[in-house]
Amino acid sequence: MIDYFEDLHVGQRFRAGPIVVTRERIISFAEEFDPQPMHLSEALSVGTLAGELIASGWHTASVTMRLLIDGACPRLQGKGIGAGVESLSWPNAVRPEDSLSAESEILDLRRSKSNPMRGIMRLKTTTTRQDGAVVQLVTASMIVPCRTAG
Repeated sequence: MIDYFEDLHVGQRFRAGPIVVTRERIISFAEEFDPQPMHLSEALSVGTLAGELIASGWHTASVTMRLLIDGACPRLQGKGIGAGVESLSWPNAVRPEDSLSAESEILDLRRSKSNPMRGIMRLKTTTTRQDGAVVQLVTASMIVPCRTAG
């Protein structure tokens, strides 16, 4: 089990999934958080750039967050906290019944200069659908507890 900064190393990878994104969940998420035509119904999506019902990028980000909690991120026993997103992109659409998985890789680890009991981890997470197409890329930083101040 990974509990602390000292248990991590650059290049370490973590995977989770799949999670199926249903039509009903795409629409439900969109109705509450991103009510754009291409996310609300097949009929409303006609004439949009998407031309079909697709999940909101923010829905994809939320599914990815769940995958991170499910194991696509080091298990820090709830001790880590997000520090920011460096980049986020959605290169391909998520459609009803797509099955999403995520893989994260530790890009960088460093001790905090202001608090020696904290480390900072940069993590790149790639979310893919069942055909291997990348649907989300995110690089983010997390604050991670250290076992010792050394």
